[in-house]
Amino acid sequence: MEVFKPWYLSRTIWASAIAVAATLASALGFPLESSDVAALPDAILQAVAAVAGVIAILGRLSASMRIR
Repeated sequence: MEVFKPWYLSRTIWASAIAVAATLASALGFPLESSDVAALPDAILQAVAAVAGVIAILGRLSASMRIR
C-alpha cells in the first residue's frame, strides 16, 4: 500500500469511533437502533468533506497571493 490518505477520511476509523461511541451511549441509557449506527460513518464523512470544501473556498478567497 503506497497511497496514503488522512486519518479522518478513513471509513474504518470513523466506523470504529462510532462503534465505541454507540456502545458508551447505550451503556449510559441512550437507545440506538443498529440502522442509525450503520448510517453514521457515511454522514460524518460527507460532513467532513463539506466542511473541507468550505474551508478551501474561504482560504482561497482570503489569500493574499495568486496561484501560478
